[in-house]
Amino acid sequence: MSSPSPLQSAMLMGSPCFPNAIAWSQDNLIAVASGNLVTILRPDLPNGPRGLIKVLPREPLIVGFVHRKDVVSGCLMPTSLYRDDKPVVQSISWSPLGMAANSGCLLAVCTSEGHVKVYRPPFCDFCADWIEVVDITERLFEYLQCTEFKGVGVPSSDFSEVPSIRPCLQKNALAQANSITPNDERLEEVPENQLSPLISADEYAFRSAMLYSLVVSWSPLLRVASEFYPDPNTSASVSLLAVGGKSGKISFWRFYQPDCYTIEESKTPTAVKFVGFLQAHDSWITTMSWLLFAFDSSIPLIILATGSSDGSVKVWLGDNDKLLKSSEVDQTSFLLLNEVITVNAVPVSVLSVTVHVQYPSKMLLAIGKGSGSIEIWLCDISSREFDKLGSYDAHYYAVTGLAWAFGGRFLCSCSQDNLLRGWILHERRLEEMTTFSEMPRSNDSTGPSRDAFDSCFGVAVSPGNLVVATVHCFDVVKLNRMYEGRILRAAIEYLWIGGLQVDVWLKSPSPCYIEELPSFPEKELTYWAANIIWSLNQYQCLDKPLVFWDIIAALLAFKDNKSKYVEYLVIKWLSLSYLGSRTNLPPEEVLSRVISRLSDVPSRLLHLLNIMCRRVMLAHLDADQITTINSKDHNLEGVCPVIEEQMSNWIKILLGSERELRERHVGFSFSAVKTTKSHLKAPPSQPGHWYPVGLAQMEQWVALNKEQIRDQLKLIASKVTHGKRFLRSDIKDND
Repeated sequence: MSSPSPLQSAMLMGSPCFPNAIAWSQDNLIAVASGNLVTILRPDLPNGPRGLIKVLPREPLIVGFVHRKDVVSGCLMPTSLYRDDKPVVQSISWSPLGMAANSGCLLAVCTSEGHVKVYRPPFCDFCADWIEVVDITERLFEYLQCTEFKGVGVPSSDFSEVPSIRPCLQKNALAQANSITPNDERLEEVPENQLSPLISADEYAFRSAMLYSLVVSWSPLLRVASEFYPDPNTSASVSLLAVGGKSGKISFWRFYQPDCYTIEESKTPTAVKFVGFLQAHDSWITTMSWLLFAFDSSIPLIILATGSSDGSVKVWLGDNDKLLKSSEVDQTSFLLLNEVITVNAVPVSVLSVTVHVQYPSKMLLAIGKGSGSIEIWLCDISSREFDKLGSYDAHYYAVTGLAWAFGGRFLCSCSQDNLLRGWILHERRLEEMTTFSEMPRSNDSTGPSRDAFDSCFGVAVSPGNLVVATVHCFDVVKLNRMYEGRILRAAIEYLWIGGLQVDVWLKSPSPCYIEELPSFPEKELTYWAANIIWSLNQYQCLDKPLVFWDIIAALLAFKDNKSKYVEYLVIKWLSLSYLGSRTNLPPEEVLSRVISRLSDVPSRLLHLLNIMCRRVMLAHLDADQITTINSKDHNLEGVCPVIEEQMSNWIKILLGSERELRERHVGFSFSAVKTTKSHLKAPPSQPGHWYPVGLAQMEQWVALNKEQIRDQLKLIASKVTHGKRFLRSDIKDND
């Protein structure tokens, strides 16, 4: 099995135009806002299949009618002069994993026309276009029509029934004002019963600003207590979509996680409710960032940081009850914690927040400005204290991307000046690092060189925190005019950050491992080991999806050098995470102890261990070989005679972990059946109530493996089998 090429650049046919033009999802997809397209791809397949979302011009919404003389007034002048008939993507944001119907992520897209839509991946393998699931702007327009653009007074569950009124629309922007004169021919096309009273120019500008969106941002997945929702059709998990606009207001939309997942086309609409507005700023909303504080698991805190074109930055605390359970539109769902930066002449371009790795009650806030400077704040949410750690002249032009990694110990910034800079947080100050980590690169030299890059429009960090992705525009003059210059406009570049010194607690690897990798300094190998183990330990959290492509790619890249460094690193991880030992035990002893303690290992760690065995340690064995070994009852010599003793231990760990996971799954399924009183007649039909399938196959597996499984599982299986027999006899007696 060959190593993937994770650092191969991906070419794009459109140029990004706005900050934060790249986003990395929890299911390992990268979305890039490139011109009038959103390109979705996998980082391990830069030249593979891609998803596309194409932005097309839309007809303007009728927000009212003004007199023709008001069209040239100051507040309507931008609308009157607007001539852009080719909208581009302005903002994108991924939802948490599990919000789409196929258990994937939804993607919110905001265009330069101020229109917001939410998309899901296609279910067809041969379809590239992503599917629209809800038009947020249309829903907001319907709600504002009901309230006469007052924004209050109508329950969120009622406004979706109001039809949209769109008579006689013209595509040019001047017609957006819908001016009325006695001789206007367009009046003949509009029924009299649909004409609205004339409104002032200021009112028209206000309504347009209410509907004109600029930025979108999804919240983390929020758990809803069961007592909040007596309705069985609602889900136990939601995510909030924040949409910021020109009016300085933010609208919030509550999306419910599906009760069940499918890859078949369904007419069931996505469950979404309008929560309310927040008057966050007096000017345009330019950037937003969510954070969930769970240091007190009983009362998680929802934090929203917002930035504006007037230079102000504010931090808000969400009201859990109003945001998660209220069925009424509420204007008081957020409480202002602090105005971090007051109004000034320098607009805010990007924000990034994260929980401090050493202080779970503190938040790190990075603020990027249009002047190229960066400010870092440390915010204690429990005491509501905000301390400024420093201000740095990081770039020459506007900051277009900020991303934290390694629990706030590393910050990456980029700008229109085409500079990508990395910063290490030491205590209360940032220190710039000079170079990124060195790793084997792809041999593909067909793409343009980095010298052709002109500007950078965003940075994103991989789920495992080992890779950063940036999107750069090309200087077309530096491209080959015959070939590259005709189609290439931008590129995604990947850089390793796993070898940075962010937190070192491991001792240096054994000298024999260092000698096998002469191209890597001893210190950098130590940093790689520490960071990879830190990243693996983050996946012990049940809420973090098991997506660590970057970790596997890094380990396979090291393994291609025929070094035992990877084995040393994985054994060190096993010793720390599974055995709780920081002493340097011999590798054979660590593996033998893990094999003997598989029944005591939590299921989450078993999943991790299983993936590491299959994808890294036994990557040279394909699935058929492993299946053959399993069918031989661990008779390794009969399948592959030349297997090292240590390799046989990895095979034993793999097969043992899979058997343990299978046994736990069967036992859990039988327990669920046993505790569900109505399972014998028919599976429960209520959404949200899990019922196992494939019970007959599970019973057969138990019968075939009676000698290996535990007595507790045998007892539960016998009770389930006895219950089914009792039901059959009872049915015959009734007949």
